[in-house]
Amino acid sequence: MIVCKGVRLPKISGIAIFPFIIVRSQVPSVTLLNHEKIHIRQQIELLVVFFYIWYVLEWFMHYLKVRNFWAAYRMISFEKESYCHENDLDYLKKRKFWAFLNHI
Repeated sequence: MIVCKGVRLPKISGIAIFPFIIVRSQVPSVTLLNHEKIHIRQQIELLVVFFYIWYVLEWFMHYLKVRNFWAAYRMISFEKESYCHENDLDYLKKRKFWAFLNHI
């Protein structure tokens, strides 16, 4: 985990960029860390580069529909899965392979 003290993360608390989790807070919540760990697992499943390609394409497709950056972001299947399960700290232990497909 990397804590970005002087770096501004606009409107976000953290970001997962394999193999790192970059957070704004010195003491991130367990919920935030779990959310980002789910993204790390998604990235591994899609061999990292395909995750980013899929993520951007899905965001762009949703953006064309809703014309709102943050609404499009919340519609991404990877984000839906992470937000849906971020409070379940055991989720990664029981998560099935490519579970984000259930959130399309």
